[in-house]
Amino acid sequence: MLFNEEFLERIADDPVASVLEAIDITKSRLDVESQGWSEKDYGYLLQALALLEELHTAGIFQSPFFPPEISGSSSEDSPAIFGYLGEMERHCETEKGKLQFSAFKTRMATALRNTFSYEFSDGDVSRVQDLLTELRELISTSTLFEQAHQRRLLIRLEKLQAEMHKRVSDLDKFWGLLGDAGVALGKFGNDAKPIVDRVREITGIVWRTQARAEELPSDAPQPLLSAPDEIVD
Repeated sequence: MLFNEEFLERIADDPVASVLEAIDITKSRLDVESQGWSEKDYGYLLQALALLEELHTAGIFQSPFFPPEISGSSSEDSPAIFGYLGEMERHCETEKGKLQFSAFKTRMATALRNTFSYEFSDGDVSRVQDLLTELRELISTSTLFEQAHQRRLLIRLEKLQAEMHKRVSDLDKFWGLLGDAGVALGKFGNDAKPIVDRVREITGIVWRTQARAEELPSDAPQPLLSAPDEIVD
């Protein structure tokens, strides 16, 4: 296979960059020095085209171009697919620039206080970082999760740690932990308690920060995550 399982699992995290990487991987395997298109080249090109079409079908990455029709002839299909990959590469480079510009604008606006943001206390930032580190250690050594699921959780926690600052523009990624903990709780019960306890503490800190920023009443109820010992069979 041209694309390994690890690559396929992380495509959804950054589709534009992943499509560019997929095209680069494909081009690196083609024998450009030979005359014409070999059957091996054709196989690589078909895999790349299949990946792009499936990403479009799944709604992960929407292609603005119509893919070439496959005739089954290497000499006809290979140049058509190669040209299609070139169009996609140019499109993705443009989209990558737009995404970078948007990210820079968001960071600048937040830094200049031109947009609404949530502000953690210094103590909260330190505590959340500690809890995220503990979660990464627990999950990396846990035997509860399948390898692919474990890898996805660790990537999410690593990103959260990198983005955990005193001021943040949104809290959505933190609330996503609540769903992960709920799944672990439902599947593993008391075995997931150390993980769930830390997620509960993190979401408690996040809720207090959000409630304060949005001027909610001090007694506003927090989204709850039942403790493992509250599960009823």
